[in-house]
Amino acid sequence: MSPTDMFNLDRKVVMIPGGGGGIGSALAVGVGEAGAKVAIIGRNGDSLERTSSRIRETGSEPLAIVADLTTKDDADRAVEETVSHFDRLDVIINAVGGGAGKVLFDAQDYPIPEWDWIMDLNVTSTVLPTQAAVRAMISQGDGGRVINISSVRAELGINAGYSAYVAAKGAISSLTRQWATEWAKHGITVNAIAPTFVDTPQVAMLLEDPDFKAGVVGRIPIGRVGETSDLIGPVLLFASDASSFVTGQILGVDGGLTATQ
Repeated sequence: MSPTDMFNLDRKVVMIPGGGGGIGSALAVGVGEAGAKVAIIGRNGDSLERTSSRIRETGSEPLAIVADLTTKDDADRAVEETVSHFDRLDVIINAVGGGAGKVLFDAQDYPIPEWDWIMDLNVTSTVLPTQAAVRAMISQGDGGRVINISSVRAELGINAGYSAYVAAKGAISSLTRQWATEWAKHGITVNAIAPTFVDTPQVAMLLEDPDFKAGVVGRIPIGRVGETSDLIGPVLLFASDASSFVTGQILGVDGGLTATQ
């Protein structure tokens, strides 16, 4: 297999929970440009349609499914519709998540409703569609790929009220290793990327604060926050045959931040 062919996703079906969001939409377009057929899942139909239009411009075939991935019935339905439409499922890229800067509280006073919201948004919404997707992959019998989005905050604490978020992303990293261990016998690899701050609408409020942004950028050796485009290459690596012997890994996509800590 040539190096170019290793990264080719032709004939692959990729499902992206959160495919209408800032990171998910960029990844959806990226895998579409690499040749994949793409199913995008989310709560907001308008966002999904905007992403679908961008995917069509790549020449790929999109499928948009409105679903709440914190509920098992919707997660199962999303996978069933994807497999019914495309006849198979090869890759799931879990791009639902966030909330990092929206509910910040001192650790000793962190309120349970906000804790539960962060856990549902980041963990439950990853677990439920992944379980359904992997059941489909096992049934197909020819392997598959699971790609999670963790965070540098799974490794590094921050003195800013992030207890629930760091716990949620720590769970994603741990599940990546656990799932890789369990599903290797089925030919399914499980890996994750762990970005630092990525410039999306979700973190716009934080990055608009010049002192906060300067503090973040000052800790990143490359000297800037991440862009959604920075995540496409690492995800293509894990989605493609180029990483067929790589599983259980958490790849920092952080401009060198964790190397300095």
